[in-house]
Amino acid sequence: MTDRAAGTAEKAADEADGTTGSGQEPAGNEAALDAGAQPAAIPYGTWPSPIGAAEVARGRAHISFPMVIGGDAWWQEGRPEEGGRVTIVHRGPGGRQTTLLPAPWNARTRVHEYGGRSYLPVPRAAAQPASGGGRVPRGHGIVFANYADQRLYAAGPEVAQDKQAPRPLTPDPAAPGPAGSGTGGASALRYADFVLSPDGTEIWCVRERHEDGKVSRAIVAVPLDGSAAGNPDAIRQLVTGSDFFAFPTPSPDGSRLAWICWNHPHMPWDGTELRVAMVENGVPGKGRLVKGGLGESVLAPAWRDNTSLYVATDWTGWWNIYQVGLGGEPPQALYPAEEEFAGPLWQLGGRPFGVLGDGRLAVLHGRGSMRLGLLDPETFDLTDLDLPLSVFVPTLSANGTVIVGSAGGPAEPLSVFRTDVATSRTDILQRESEEPPDAGFLPVPRQVDLEGRFGRVVHALVYPPANPDAKAPPGELPPFVVWVHGGPTSCVVALLDMEKAFFTSRGIGIIDVNYGGSTGYGRLYRERLRRQWGVVDVEDAVAAARWLVSNGLADPGRLAIRGASAGGWTTLAAVTTGLTAGTVFKAAASYFGVADLQGFAERTHDFESRYLDGLIGPLPGFDAIYAERAPVGHVTDQTCPILLLQGLDDPIVMPQQAESIAADVAAHGIRHAYLAFDGESHGFRKAETIATALEAELSFYGQILGFTPPAIPQVELSAGSG
Repeated sequence: MTDRAAGTAEKAADEADGTTGSGQEPAGNEAALDAGAQPAAIPYGTWPSPIGAAEVARGRAHISFPMVIGGDAWWQEGRPEEGGRVTIVHRGPGGRQTTLLPAPWNARTRVHEYGGRSYLPVPRAAAQPASGGGRVPRGHGIVFANYADQRLYAAGPEVAQDKQAPRPLTPDPAAPGPAGSGTGGASALRYADFVLSPDGTEIWCVRERHEDGKVSRAIVAVPLDGSAAGNPDAIRQLVTGSDFFAFPTPSPDGSRLAWICWNHPHMPWDGTELRVAMVENGVPGKGRLVKGGLGESVLAPAWRDNTSLYVATDWTGWWNIYQVGLGGEPPQALYPAEEEFAGPLWQLGGRPFGVLGDGRLAVLHGRGSMRLGLLDPETFDLTDLDLPLSVFVPTLSANGTVIVGSAGGPAEPLSVFRTDVATSRTDILQRESEEPPDAGFLPVPRQVDLEGRFGRVVHALVYPPANPDAKAPPGELPPFVVWVHGGPTSCVVALLDMEKAFFTSRGIGIIDVNYGGSTGYGRLYRERLRRQWGVVDVEDAVAAARWLVSNGLADPGRLAIRGASAGGWTTLAAVTTGLTAGTVFKAAASYFGVADLQGFAERTHDFESRYLDGLIGPLPGFDAIYAERAPVGHVTDQTCPILLLQGLDDPIVMPQQAESIAADVAAHGIRHAYLAFDGESHGFRKAETIATALEAELSFYGQILGFTPPAIPQVELSAGSG
């Protein structure tokens, strides 16, 4: 139940001349807009801001999953202004940057619905076989999963100039998407987590099959010669027998295959297994359990040599890196520490560490946020690198002396970086936003550890209002919104987020809570939420709000709560079923949040279909708890106003969830709005959707918390039928 974006709305055309969407003058703001003027005393929520919703939506390229081979780098890039289409970008050693896939190609896999890395660089001879015996140019092409049909395609650089179409490698899907579903329906076959076979003739990957209402997975071999495009039998099945697979990893000499697997009802952060099989004539034998189990999460195997591996495992309570031999040797911790060296496996294909040419490991590590360091497995020394970026996303790629990854900072956009450990040179290859606003409009986050219920420590980031052109009238405290991240097995870090700046630059504070259940703080903190979803997360969100008030940072009468996906669940639970429902928060905004637990358990996708076993309890048996904690059925006349935003093509939290809670609040006469978006899935991707949702959210807060944000169209609230 993660989310990538929970968006915003088209800026009014007349904003430039200082009028609102309704034609009313934004009283009191003119002085602050004058060049060189001293900050004017303007009520919170109405501060003039150069950060418009449309700019937030359009000015951000979603970069992810960088890879490096030699001097070349690749990454995925999502483009909201192109309807959320994902392309692959290549950066050559000379600095030339090429967008490899023109529209309408969309490199996005739907395995587990959350997908992951959707491409793999492959030698040109494999990506583009020569016709008629001609010579194939040297270099790399790519193999990618196309969103619309979920087939794998091979493409050479010529595709970027529309000189040659990508050629299919896998068969047409047996079950195309439903009518009206937009791009990407419930295709029968999906592929992810790609690696080149030892002999270079196949892609070994995870295949997900949807057939007769059932979902199964296997590790398969897809021939690069294209023979499987018309003959499904050309795809070889390599590994079966588990509900889920990840990280297919051949040994350097090709004699062994390692992989990670797990079964329902476990999630990959609960318990996984590292298995290894001998490979003979390209066929793996029976896998042998090497590490892991029901209470241990093992991730990201990487071969040290042909008989030993490195893995991240949390068997001591923290994801640390271990060396594991295949000859019965005890696993050896390379750097035992109460820090995380990996994160939760929500998406396939990313790796939290990489092996350099000299044997050292490029690693990410830390508590909460992560740093980049070099770990020497011979001396066990860990040395952090001095880079111009401070907050790292837990996925890395390493080759020779070069590391590429994604990182940013509180005032630095998330960026693809390349650093050469031999020369200590670091280059920024691409930023998500090339022109961030003046730093004065960006909030400076502050990490706080506050006290929750029963004395529990709760981690949070505070983003106070920030605007160099405005200050508050004497005696006024700002409205604050408690942000609740998705997952719930996820984590928020202090990266520049223009959606936050959209609010804070207008005088609305934010506290982003890493409630109990979040990753980044060890297994015990993560498991606080076991059987307690809707309890611990709500209590920690309430504790964050009360901490703001007790420290004189927020107006107690203007507190709101907002979340997406699992965060939307916590948001709705906090104002319906929580112990303080109706007394702390005056407004709630839910982006595709869960409202009906029974409905979610019955209808959601396979990956999370048993997630609630650990978060709430297994069915049947816990039916009463499911009903007791669900927001649906617990709305009262005292429930605060609610804004609901939902994608109509969401296969994870389906539209019925938002519709059910909307009907409930309407029946009680609660002020609310329900905005549904065609063609949007779980996490909004289109620029117009992101912009519309964000402005609707700001307008909603203004109407409920008592301010009128200038130049923002007013979202219509209904009082329902109660």
